[in-house]
Amino acid sequence: MGFWALFAVASMPILQVLLISILGAFLATNYCNILTSDARKSLNKIVFTVFTPSLMFASLAKTVTLQDIISWWFMPINIGLTFLFGGILGWIVVKILRPKPHLEGLIIATCSSGNLGNLLLIIVPAICNEDGSPFGNRNVCRSVGLSYASFSMALGGFFIWTYSYQLVKTSSEKFKALEAEEISKEPNKDFDATSQTHLLSGDDDDDQGHVAITVSSTKFSGDTGTKIIVPEEPTGNESFWKQKLEPLHKILEELMAPPTIGAILGFIFGATVWLRNLVIGDGAPLRVVQDSIKLLGDGTIPCITLILGGNLIQGLRSSTLKPLIIIAVVSVRYLLLPAIGICIVQAAGNLGFLPSDPLFHFVLMIQFSLPPAMNIGTMTQLFDVAQEECSVLFLWTYLVASIALTAWSTVFMWILS
Repeated sequence: MGFWALFAVASMPILQVLLISILGAFLATNYCNILTSDARKSLNKIVFTVFTPSLMFASLAKTVTLQDIISWWFMPINIGLTFLFGGILGWIVVKILRPKPHLEGLIIATCSSGNLGNLLLIIVPAICNEDGSPFGNRNVCRSVGLSYASFSMALGGFFIWTYSYQLVKTSSEKFKALEAEEISKEPNKDFDATSQTHLLSGDDDDDQGHVAITVSSTKFSGDTGTKIIVPEEPTGNESFWKQKLEPLHKILEELMAPPTIGAILGFIFGATVWLRNLVIGDGAPLRVVQDSIKLLGDGTIPCITLILGGNLIQGLRSSTLKPLIIIAVVSVRYLLLPAIGICIVQAAGNLGFLPSDPLFHFVLMIQFSLPPAMNIGTMTQLFDVAQEECSVLFLWTYLVASIALTAWSTVFMWILS
């Protein structure tokens, strides 16, 4: 396969994303006024609770079997390493550039979380269909490639809706905490710095007319001398157990996210023969269930992309994202991570950890060179934080991806051929 043929193949899915994003941007303009802010938020909730779980279940239940899961055991490790190294590099970017606190989670998430499903579902079969593909028979390559991409999508969805979801959620909490702090500054100016207890009188007619607020310390914000009253942490057995169980509660909360549940159910149905036969195949008694779920899942990619374009309009107008942050994220995703990926996959192959199929090696390598996961945009919309900055990051990373993906795909094929 020649360079320009590969360039055309790799560019097509990126161009599709850009074209649909432009449509979303047009629908969000004042001229059209269809994808308003409220409309995008509502659509995001539908994507999160219905479309994405359906896409996860439909793809996995159909293409991934128990034997596949066993033989592809290195793929979850590989994806975990993309998040690990991307997260470390993103953390370094945050420490060096020192962005606003509510942007820290977004930057680390875009550095660590690649588009492990949507693009692979398009790129891998497209490469298999090209004449001169180094991956053998066209039909076999396409079928196996779809299985690799579906497995990658499910695993990526699990990491994204746990790790990346928590990063964006934490950024939202920081943003809201800063807002609350700004609001609390004015009233606190009148508080005495040495006061430890203040009484507030209530207007209720019952006996609870006074509420005691205990203050552990008084802090000063920067050089302005503004006093910030910091309440004492609650004490006692109840507080102790709450602190101990909070991490477990958060993990369970993330695992109960609809996309994660959809992926887990997809794995179960795909790996269990009798459950698989219930919904998969022309003779399956419940095949209408699988068809219906697949129909819902097909709406995921266009909806996410339209929302991305709709957010882009506001982002280009009001975002104050520093150019250095954009350059840093692009460098991490398209320079550092792909180079790390080559080293990891080549080392794993030499140690005998990988199947002999070169297409499997190619998918593992390309997982390190993808643009940020579009689900991050869904998360920023859900938590109402850094939406404009996310859109601008997506604009530049997906523009550069049309060149970077083509270049790295060429390098990967040259290495594997």
